[in-house]
Amino acid sequence: MADALSVIPSAVLRNLADKLYEKRKNAALEVEGIVKQLAAAGDHEKISAVINLLTTEFTYSPQANHRKGGLIGLAAATVGLTSEAAQHLEQIVPPVLNSFSDQDSRVRYYACEALYNIAKVVRGDFIIFFNQIFDALCKLSADSDANVQSAAHLLDRLVKDIVTESDQFSIEEFIPLLRERMNVLNPYVRQFLVGWITVLDSVPDIDMLGFLPDFLDGLFNMLSDSSHEIRQQADSALWEFLQEIKNSPSVDYGRMAEILVQRAASPDEFTRLTAITWINEFVKLGGDQLVPYYADILGAILPCISDKEEKIRVVARETNEELRAIKADPADGFDVGPILSIATRQLSSEWEATRIEALHWISTLLNRHRTEVLHFLNDIFDTLLKALSDPSDEVVLLVLEVHACIAKDLQHFRQLVVFLVHNFRVDNSLLEKRGALIIRRLCVLLDAERVYRELSTILEGEADLDFACTMVQALNLILLTSSELSELRDLLKKSLVNPAGKDLFVSLYASWCHSPMAIISLCLLAQTYHHASAVIQSLVEEDINVKFLVQLDKLIRLLETPIFAYLRLQLLEPGRYTWLLKALYGLLMLLPQQSAAFKILRTRLKTVPSFSFNGEQIKRTSSGNPYSQILHSMPSGSQFSEDGDVNSDAGSSHGGINFASRLQQFEQMQHQHRIHGKAQAQLRSSSTSSSKEVQRPQEQHRPPPSDISRPSSRSSRKAPGQLQL
Repeated sequence: MADALSVIPSAVLRNLADKLYEKRKNAALEVEGIVKQLAAAGDHEKISAVINLLTTEFTYSPQANHRKGGLIGLAAATVGLTSEAAQHLEQIVPPVLNSFSDQDSRVRYYACEALYNIAKVVRGDFIIFFNQIFDALCKLSADSDANVQSAAHLLDRLVKDIVTESDQFSIEEFIPLLRERMNVLNPYVRQFLVGWITVLDSVPDIDMLGFLPDFLDGLFNMLSDSSHEIRQQADSALWEFLQEIKNSPSVDYGRMAEILVQRAASPDEFTRLTAITWINEFVKLGGDQLVPYYADILGAILPCISDKEEKIRVVARETNEELRAIKADPADGFDVGPILSIATRQLSSEWEATRIEALHWISTLLNRHRTEVLHFLNDIFDTLLKALSDPSDEVVLLVLEVHACIAKDLQHFRQLVVFLVHNFRVDNSLLEKRGALIIRRLCVLLDAERVYRELSTILEGEADLDFACTMVQALNLILLTSSELSELRDLLKKSLVNPAGKDLFVSLYASWCHSPMAIISLCLLAQTYHHASAVIQSLVEEDINVKFLVQLDKLIRLLETPIFAYLRLQLLEPGRYTWLLKALYGLLMLLPQQSAAFKILRTRLKTVPSFSFNGEQIKRTSSGNPYSQILHSMPSGSQFSEDGDVNSDAGSSHGGINFASRLQQFEQMQHQHRIHGKAQAQLRSSSTSSSKEVQRPQEQHRPPPSDISRPSSRSSRKAPGQLQL
């Protein structure tokens, strides 16, 4: 310090700490001249002493004016050193950098000015301090003082110029600094960072693209900034990088894909659009590199397919198609499991479009990698079954296609039907709302006869008798009304002459026994009229209840549809189809006379030609009640096995079908239902008795409900658990 005092007059040092800027400036010029002379003499020891004096006595002084003078003095010393300044930078730059955090804004301002002047002199030589300078500039860009900010911007531009022309700049050392600050929310800092990214990316010798994954997330974060200018700058930088990616032969798609997937779920619309656009390009360009990330990418795409913004939906759909078109091989590392898991998870999406595309993915995976998908069947099967309750018909139809694809194997076919029946059992609304759609579609996809046979086998041993009855009634109604089952109906019509029809009739009969009306319908369809009549005659009082009458009402109305046109035409030959007449009269006698169904059937039977049972003639009458004589005039010695064939033993086999055994089977099943019904009634009675004990006296003397005299009034309504077509 003594050396420094000997070369710098005390007056200069005094003026350097003066409160007036002009005096400090003049003193700095004196210091510049002194240092220039010392440099010319090569006396670097004294130069170091001068710099040390300026640092310790001025820049680190508790007096603000001293600190200002010290900064301007260090800048002047650097100017005086000119080309020899580089060897003294270790002394000069640190105190200036330290002043950037000074509590006095004017000191911070002079620090910017000082470093600016120093940088102009040494240029690339101060790159060794770049990290510290960058850190300081980053903080000053958000300085509370506008003058300091302005000075920092000037310094920043100069530093950028120096860095872009320097061959000593290390991008590897810079990136960690950048990455640490990319998630800062301050708008000034964000502008500062985007500016540096843009400048460095413009330098041909600096490979910013290779480090893009390190700061890509931060750029995307800026797309949702409240400042329009920052959003624009970030978007512009991202667009430039995307163009570089398209033209680059080597890109790290994997790391960036992870970032894009997260940003595709951003609450900010512009961020989502940009992310999905990038993903779209990655899917087109990435190829095999993206195989490990297919599942994550799909997880980002599917929700965007239902985005509220149309632009996002369009790009997401295009990307989805591009991704699905890629035929990756498990042998190349393609893992079906994660993709299947993502698609299955999206079946719970609130958006229909997303659920539909998820099902398309499952279907695609089944078609391409069936073995691998079936390996995960236990993980997805329950979800696929739940999807059958989806409010969208399109979704349900697609789910059924997936189920049908799985059920191509016998083992999975039975598993599907068993699970389906189970779902119908535990979710009654599924049977009511979706039962017809599900059964009809499965019949188309998997062969109607196969489906009905399997359902019948399962329901035959069903322990829940009430459910079995409901399910059989539903299946019977579908059988009688659905166009998809026309071939099955045609086969059943040939039950007496065709072995295949007979086998189907017997197969269905076993489970149809759960419902008297289903059995009668099946017999009318199969033209086993004698047996239909026997079933009707076997009914007892307990069988004729409201549910039965509702089902009977439906059947009478179905008899008037084109499906039973053949049956109505057969009524033109009462001599040949006597048991048909008897069966229909039996149904008529079960109906209340005031019901609409009674009137419909009676009107139909009035059109039947009268018949003389002595076999002489079939005559048509135009008035009166000609059919009343039919049942009363039947020869007591005659027995008909089926219409058109007289046989002395009505209980014998016909067409290979043992009807006596079938009738016994039906009666046994109905006996079980009656026992079950009585048990249920007793439970309800016990429950009612318990509740009556706590009723008020006036509640115990209510008049009984009126009897149901018009079942037809209920016929248009759906019985509990019944299918609505």
